[in-house]
Amino acid sequence: MRFNGRGTAKSRKRGWWPVLALAVALGGGYWYWQGAAETSHRRPRPQAPVAVAETARKDIPIYINGLGTAQAYQTVTVKSQVEGQLIAVPFREGQDVKAGDVLAKIDPRTYQAQLDQAEANKAKNAALLENAKRDLARYSKLGDGISAQALDTQKATVRQLEATLKSDQAAIDGAKTQLSYTTITSPISGRTGLRQVDVGNIIRPGDANGLVVVTQLQPISVMFNLPQQHLAAINEQLAAQKEKLTVHAVLEEKGEPLDKGVLELVDNQIDPATGTVRLKAIFPNEKRRLWPGGFTNVRLLLDTRRGALTVPTVAVQRGPQGSYVFVYKPEGSTVEIRPVKPGPVEGGDTVIEEGLQEGEPVVVDGMSKLQDGSKVALAGGGQEKGAAPPAEEKKHGDGKGNGKHRRKREKE
Repeated sequence: MRFNGRGTAKSRKRGWWPVLALAVALGGGYWYWQGAAETSHRRPRPQAPVAVAETARKDIPIYINGLGTAQAYQTVTVKSQVEGQLIAVPFREGQDVKAGDVLAKIDPRTYQAQLDQAEANKAKNAALLENAKRDLARYSKLGDGISAQALDTQKATVRQLEATLKSDQAAIDGAKTQLSYTTITSPISGRTGLRQVDVGNIIRPGDANGLVVVTQLQPISVMFNLPQQHLAAINEQLAAQKEKLTVHAVLEEKGEPLDKGVLELVDNQIDPATGTVRLKAIFPNEKRRLWPGGFTNVRLLLDTRRGALTVPTVAVQRGPQGSYVFVYKPEGSTVEIRPVKPGPVEGGDTVIEEGLQEGEPVVVDGMSKLQDGSKVALAGGGQEKGAAPPAEEKKHGDGKGNGKHRRKREKE
């Protein structure tokens, strides 16, 4: 076979093109990477916006929370003590009454007649007693003119009539009492409920429902249960304090305070079925915001921590290693993860037992993207003092048309 020298030269020339294209591609990629790295180096890393609050010392009340049921301080079912026809009911249903106010009247004529009869018997026996005393005085003056037996008999007659008068007086007192029962009055101050008997009906002492139920609303009591583990602390505070422990009644839905009262009673035994102890609190209920049978949240003020170190509750985070907060470092605009030991929580504040000092700023908003050492910026506070502004990027070319390509790369 014969080789053409010309064809061999052309083949050698075509073999350089792939090598040249590969070199140009590698050079362009390296040049682009260098430009991108330079641009990335010039751009500042974005800072996470956060809000901070300083730790502070406050007086923090320590509460024990429970759920209670309001009960009337006193409840009385008003019943008749005598039988008779109801002739008047002067009260209105739902009316506020005071102790001694008339609630109903029963026909008194039968009981008035019994009283009149008892008084008449006493008057008759009083006359007999007076006559017997006169006879005794005459017998005594006769001396030996009357036998000793007759004198002793007369003395016994006088004593018998005196006893009869006492019996008659007792009958009068009983009749007066029965007559007084025909006017039914309220035994306590409170609020009347529904009337159970109407005028014209016969009312009896054995009626189960009685006439009306009167409940005392001012003051009012609230019964509530607390876990038995709180009993020791409660008894300790009761022994240490001269005054009774304060109890707050709180509206269940909104947490709005309803009334302020005192702890009246701690039950003398623990319910073994639930492991709780019953307590009773008394509230003045001046605005009547507590009503018998209603549920209410109860907060027993156990103690007050004076000058406790606190942070906003939202600042306390929880992780696998326990509770921690992000402490803001103003000198470098960074944050530090600080383990803490949280204590009681009240309102929007949490007591910090260990891990922080007074005045240290902690992050309260924007924690979701933070890590230990993250750069941050105070939200709404602008740039921190001492922070360098971002460098201006060059917009001019290099005289060979590369400025246009560089602007294109930066835009991309």
